[in-house]
Amino acid sequence: MMQQVYPAARHDYCYELNKDFHFAAAHYVPAEEAGKCQQLHGHTYYVNVTVAGDELDSAGFLVNFAIIKQLIHNRFDHTLLNDDKESFNDAAADYFPTTEVVARTIHEIVQRHLDGTSNKPQCVQVYLRETPTSYCIFRPKRKADHDEGS
Repeated sequence: MMQQVYPAARHDYCYELNKDFHFAAAHYVPAEEAGKCQQLHGHTYYVNVTVAGDELDSAGFLVNFAIIKQLIHNRFDHTLLNDDKESFNDAAADYFPTTEVVARTIHEIVQRHLDGTSNKPQCVQVYLRETPTSYCIFRPKRKADHDEGS
């Protein structure tokens, strides 16, 4: 993977961890406004997940790098994203696996895992590159307790 500098997520946590990885997957967007993307096609998605927090776990990790990759890579690599009905329900137009929705879904999967950890870090940004010239950044709404003082 090539080295890249990503836009920084604003936060006031002590620690920030970034994990880069990629996965290959196919998708289609069954909506007229999607143009050619209505047809089945594939991408090598490049992902950067940013996790931040104030406390480390008992091993000294904010979160283990390997876990972040496993959560996403094991689920989506070499799949047809539209077949993942838990994440992308064809009955609801805003749940087609567009880059924006895939980025949001990656955040949701990672945050669900982090919520079950003892130190409770936050996934503050997902950067998802779909092609060499197209990417999306998903940042969740900031919690009120971290909005003060920023």
